[in-house]
Amino acid sequence: MSKKTTRRWGMAALTAVLCAGSVVLTAPSAPAAPSASAASAAWATAEVGGALAPRAEQAESAPAVQAAPRITRAQVLARAKTWLTANNGRPVPYSQNKRWKDGYRQDCSGYVSMALGLSKPGPNTVSLKNDGFTRRIAMKDLAPGDLVIKANSNNPDNRHVVIFDGWANNAHTAYKSYEQAGGVGTRWKQHSYGVNSQDGYHAYRPVNIVG
Repeated sequence: MSKKTTRRWGMAALTAVLCAGSVVLTAPSAPAAPSASAASAAWATAEVGGALAPRAEQAESAPAVQAAPRITRAQVLARAKTWLTANNGRPVPYSQNKRWKDGYRQDCSGYVSMALGLSKPGPNTVSLKNDGFTRRIAMKDLAPGDLVIKANSNNPDNRHVVIFDGWANNAHTAYKSYEQAGGVGTRWKQHSYGVNSQDGYHAYRPVNIVG
């Protein structure tokens, strides 16, 4: 091989090494932060509304919420009442897939998200419990606007959330509540979820509630 050919191969090898070195030294770009729409999509997982619900909720948690807008207990209950007659004087129908005219999902957690003024279409039940929207409290400390949630059931058909409206009796064995129920839609109903502490339901206080 001639000296000229050897020199040419040497330059080519040096160029290849430099190019390889530039790739190694270039830091990989950081993954883009999820957009608001991506976060909303993560929240829009299927939800159930009690035993009548036709399909299981997905147990994927949404990204942790930053700061939910402040809202009073009276405002939560007032907003909850609107869905009782929002459908031309009738309750908003239950749906795991559809959104109501206000942009919120028509399942139990979408309804609760609407009442609390959270981002649309609303986090699911698992996210309401785990992603910073609420904090655990004792059942005896429930106040209007608080939530009673079942999110850890082995049977996904039994996950549910209702809005506490007040005790139905002095013994605190039942309470009045607002909920979005499968096969029924929005309703105001007396429940005893969580009272016996053995059915998987527990009391939670929304972190954005005031007063």
